[in-house]
Amino acid sequence: MTDTDVTGAAVDLEVPETVEQARVGFRAWMTEHGAELEQFRRTGGEVAEIFERLRLLQRMLFDAGWIRLGWPTEMGGLGGAPILRSIISEELAAAGYPPPFSFATQEVLGPAVAEFARPELAAHVLPRLLSGQETWCQGFSEPGAGSDLASLRLKAVAVEGGWRVSGEKIWTSWAQLADRCVLLARTGAVDSGHRGISAFLLDMDTPGITVSLLRSMNGDDEFCSLFFDNVFIPEDRLLGEPDGGWAVTMHVLAGERGAAAWQRQIWLRSRLDDLAATGGVDDEVLGESYELLMALRVLSRRTVRALSAGDPVGSTTSLDKLAMSTAEKFLFDAALSGAADEVVLGSTETGSDGAWRNDYLYSRASSIYGGAAEIQRNIIAERLLGLPR
Repeated sequence: MTDTDVTGAAVDLEVPETVEQARVGFRAWMTEHGAELEQFRRTGGEVAEIFERLRLLQRMLFDAGWIRLGWPTEMGGLGGAPILRSIISEELAAAGYPPPFSFATQEVLGPAVAEFARPELAAHVLPRLLSGQETWCQGFSEPGAGSDLASLRLKAVAVEGGWRVSGEKIWTSWAQLADRCVLLARTGAVDSGHRGISAFLLDMDTPGITVSLLRSMNGDDEFCSLFFDNVFIPEDRLLGEPDGGWAVTMHVLAGERGAAAWQRQIWLRSRLDDLAATGGVDDEVLGESYELLMALRVLSRRTVRALSAGDPVGSTTSLDKLAMSTAEKFLFDAALSGAADEVVLGSTETGSDGAWRNDYLYSRASSIYGGAAEIQRNIIAERLLGLPR
């Protein structure tokens, strides 16, 4: 792919010492730049239009330094604790601005690339991710290996100067817009399980990749199948060691089930506020939804703090993932029960009915993506509670 320079130029932002200082400072910045930020209140439109609009917001936050907090200076960051940037999505949502889609990608894939990529590669690509110049996707799931990633079959064969990859991935979000992909492939024997997997950072414009859209039941073209026909990956794109991809996988999943859960609960809370404003849902149901979201908030906050401190989180992130899907499904079940006619029969062209229908349908997948709820319950039972297999 063709790269243009992204510089982590010096900014006036002084790195806060505490989360509260970051929160106060970011609120003041939003107030100061209210006129420039007003364009980002608008939602809706074609996917490419939405991505471009939110890409501009991301670049504005990057140039101001806010989403560079907690990243190493050699990778375009400003240093400090990663937890300092945890308030960005929260404060944006509270002020009525939708956070960029790639915020979750940054927290899920960015730390793994920072940890496992060669230093020169991490320094090259991470500023592009943080600034919004690039969008990344996650090539993990396969038709026969979703929650059971250790059984994946996409094959990477070592050749001179790198690897040749053939096979298929599925449920890859926004792959049609992605510049790079964090890809898992089997480099060991077919039966090598998690010990024979390697991780790569692949350019999506590499010859031999076919992206096929998968339309979901809410009408979005978010998910894709990826087909790899003898695709070449240079040796310097390996993340970690050969056959060492399971460590990368666990690093990514910790972010996906922890840090991403923090981002998700912020958005879910804003939708709960919207639902309460409709007046069509019983207070007891609203209260239970609030309780579930607060439980998710507490769990994900614990994970975000642990990740920021560099502490191991292990299997506790399964609690975050299970709490997230439980809270999300309950919230949109409540929306359906309180305004069924509008959600099911209302116009999708105007008003909020289309948004509620979209969110309700999408919520059905929340107990599947990122690791099925049944798998999370097994992990909790066996690894946290010590119950027999």
